[in-house]
This record gives sequence, structure tokens and C-alpha cells, in this order.
Amino acid sequence: MRATVRRRLLAGLALWPLLGRAAGLDDTLARAQQAWRPRLAWRPDAGWRREALDRARRHILLPGDDGSGFATEVLAEEDRGSHTALSLTLRGALGDRVPALYLRPRGAGPHPAIVLLHDHGARFDIGKEKLIRPLQPSPSAEAWVQRYFGGQFVGDTLAEAGFAVLAIDALGWGERSRPGLARDDQQALANHLMQLGHSWAGLIASDDLRSHRWLRERPDVDAKRVAVLGFSMGALRAWQLAAVCDEVSACVAAHWMCTREGLLRPGEHTLVGQSAFSMVHPGLAAELDHPDVAALIAPRPLLLFGSPDDRLFPWEAVQAAWTNLARAWAPRRAAFSTLATEGGHRFDAPQQAAALAWLQRQGR
Repeated sequence: MRATVRRRLLAGLALWPLLGRAAGLDDTLARAQQAWRPRLAWRPDAGWRREALDRARRHILLPGDDGSGFATEVLAEEDRGSHTALSLTLRGALGDRVPALYLRPRGAGPHPAIVLLHDHGARFDIGKEKLIRPLQPSPSAEAWVQRYFGGQFVGDTLAEAGFAVLAIDALGWGERSRPGLARDDQQALANHLMQLGHSWAGLIASDDLRSHRWLRERPDVDAKRVAVLGFSMGALRAWQLAAVCDEVSACVAAHWMCTREGLLRPGEHTLVGQSAFSMVHPGLAAELDHPDVAALIAPRPLLLFGSPDDRLFPWEAVQAAWTNLARAWAPRRAAFSTLATEGGHRFDAPQQAAALAWLQRQGR
């Protein structure tokens, strides 16, 4: 009997190194990803929307914004024929001054309006100027527009078509940056805010929400027709703003929609460098995937652009996100549109023309 017990004990000791071996980093991450299931994945019932909207607002927006006034200060203005360009500042979610460019069409209005949301691009010396021609010459803005926007400023094109347009600098870009801010400085910025109980992505989203409210409160703007439009990170900012703000009338999101699984594959851009800090909301992934958040926009109009040539987003994961999203618009399927484009990660003149035509149809 004692010999049998001894043999079993020795066999157990021999197996202990195998049983106690630590999993490698990649193995642990892979296992966690395989087990990941968002608790509030989309369901076709009103109960889902109520709970998902509450959770999305709780995880995306900063708490404590009392909705206080904007203390708008106009710094300069310029006559551009069909519209007037104004440089101004607004009060942000943390009470700081947020630089903005506003394009006001001719006439008393009320005008349809659009909040434009700029991209990331690891280019921090410009923000709002990526979308609206600045009042002072900017070689950086001109070069950016040539590279990603087919040589035309999106905001000015929209203003010429009769839309009032607002764009702000997200924290870290343009006038809310600092000289020499580089890609590797993003971790320090994000950590600084987390140490103060905030998140970088949450602050960006909260400032975006306030900018939309500023437009809705303008006497020359039709408060029921204030849409949002963004490219790249600006697209994410657009669909998440439309998701948490029922007052967004329509949303155009160009080249940022994908399943979370698609963005967590080894080598994908969200796992490289530090750019994801500005787009990740702590705790949100446990509740909702990216398409689940955007599904909160339904049944309001949503237009998504994507490209099979886009190296930042795996095309099959983009299509999977589109398929998941389409379910949320049944039976109002016509309000949900997708457009596949050639040329990769850019929002060129033909795409802008398609977006403009689509936005004009929403106001009928």
C-alpha cells in the first residue's frame, strides 16, 4: 500500500513542471481573445438598445460635464464668397478653451449643418485644418489635403453647397498640441489623463459631443439637421458620436469601421505604436464590439466608406462589420449605405461628392 502511494506521489511530482508552466505572452493573449464575447452584442429588441446606449455613454463619455455654456470667442473672420470663415474658441468638457473653425453660409438660414471630425495620421501640428482651409496659409494643411483628400478641403466644399460646418482640434492636435509632439509621446499624454481619472479617447468624444451641441444651438442652424462626418480616426469619432447622441441627424464615416477581432490580429495597426490610446475606451470592449456601438445609430441614416486596398483595416473584417450592422436597420434598410472604393485609405474628391449627394438627400 505504501509503495502504491509512493509511486503516485512521484508520478505527480514528475507532472508538476508541466502543470505549473506559465503560458507565454502570446498564448495568454490568444486565449483571452478566443474567450472574448461582448456582453451586449446586438439584439433586435428595444431592451437591448436601452441598455447598450446606457453602457456606451457610460464608457465613452467623461462623467461630470455639467453642460455649461460655451463662452464662444470669435478671434477672426474671412469672407469667402459663398460663406464666411470664422476662427473661434469654445469651452471644452474640462473647461479648457477649444480652438475651432466655423463656416457660415450666406443668408439667414436656418442651414443644415455638419460637424467635421479630423483624422489621426500621427500628424499633430494640424487638426481642424485638415478639413477646413485655415485663415492663415498652412503648407502642412495643404500637403495633407493633397495626400488624403484629393486636393480639396472637405469643409469648404460642404459650405459652398449650403451647409454650416464646424471643426475643432481634438486634444493633442493643432492648437491643442505642443511643438514637436510625436507618435511616441501619446502614451505619456494618455497616462497623464488616466492618472487624473480621465481617458484620452473619452475626452475627445466628450468635446465632440459639445461641438455638436454648439452647432445645434446656433440661431442660423436647423437643429434637426446637424450631421457628422469624419475620415479615418474622424470616422470612428463620427459614428461613436452619432451612437451616443440621438440628436445627430445623419452620419458619414469614411474608412474606420471593422470588427474588433479584425483589429486584434498580429501586426494590425491598432497593436503597433501608440495611436490606439486616442481611440480605446476602458471597459467598453467587455460590453460592445465596434459594430454594436454603431448599431445604436439605427434607424437614423448612416453611410460607410471602405476600401479593399486599405492596409489599415482587413477587408473581410470590414465586410463582416458591415454585415453585422445591416441587421440593425431592418426593415429600414435604405437608411444604411456602404460604398467600397478603390485607392485605399483616403477620402478623395469623388468620395466627397458621393457623401455630399447622400447628405443632401437626407434633408428632403
